[in-house]
Amino acid sequence: MPVNAIAENVFGTLGTVCWMVQLFPQIYKSYQEKNTVGLSDLMILSWALGGVFLGIYAVVQNLNIPLIMQPQIFGTLSVICWAQCQYYRRHWSPFKTIIVGISLWFVFGGFEAGMVYALRSPYDHGNKPAESAISFFGIMSTVVITGALVPQYYQIYKYKEVVGLSIPCMTIDLLGGVFSDLSLIFRPGSFNVLAGITYSLVVVTDGVVIIAAVILNPRARKARRRAGTTGEMQQNTGQPTTMVDRALSTSPLT
Repeated sequence: MPVNAIAENVFGTLGTVCWMVQLFPQIYKSYQEKNTVGLSDLMILSWALGGVFLGIYAVVQNLNIPLIMQPQIFGTLSVICWAQCQYYRRHWSPFKTIIVGISLWFVFGGFEAGMVYALRSPYDHGNKPAESAISFFGIMSTVVITGALVPQYYQIYKYKEVVGLSIPCMTIDLLGGVFSDLSLIFRPGSFNVLAGITYSLVVVTDGVVIIAAVILNPRARKARRRAGTTGEMQQNTGQPTTMVDRALSTSPLT
């Protein structure tokens, strides 16, 4: 692809917009349902940590402004989603949820700012240890962000469907990865392999979740319809009939 600064910034901006809004459907879903059953808080926390690593890498590598903004916004929204999990599923008090959430955000933000301050100047001057450190953060961002979905895959396996996780959220996340990859393609200079791998793996891992929802969720709905007589028994006995029903029934906030 030819170098094209306009295309680089347009696609980078589209990727930023996607990752700016991607977690809003998840935040809204959790708020509306007052429950996060089926949503892995370990995945969300890993996303927040991966955003820190990717933020350090993007700033020191001097990627374009939209790609630098992406991990900052993504990490902040991830902390909010994680706090929702603690409030709705672990039943933390509002005060504890807010204090711990803000503290976590400051710890992550402080670590990122400290690493950028410590590494940017040595990296710009060709310091080998600094270059190795930046490569480490780039690799770890890939490992953490993509590996974060493993706990969510377990939740899908556990419930035999995709519950708690917003499919619009995952779709927007996938599109953010596609647009960010395109932005890197049009970037001047050599293709940034580590950032490209990270964005591409986001597309793949999100795609697995979306495909699972397309396949498993209709099957689960059909199974519930076929279990109509069991549903009548549930109404008579007051007992939940499915694993999802049992999980939801344990939350006093539902």
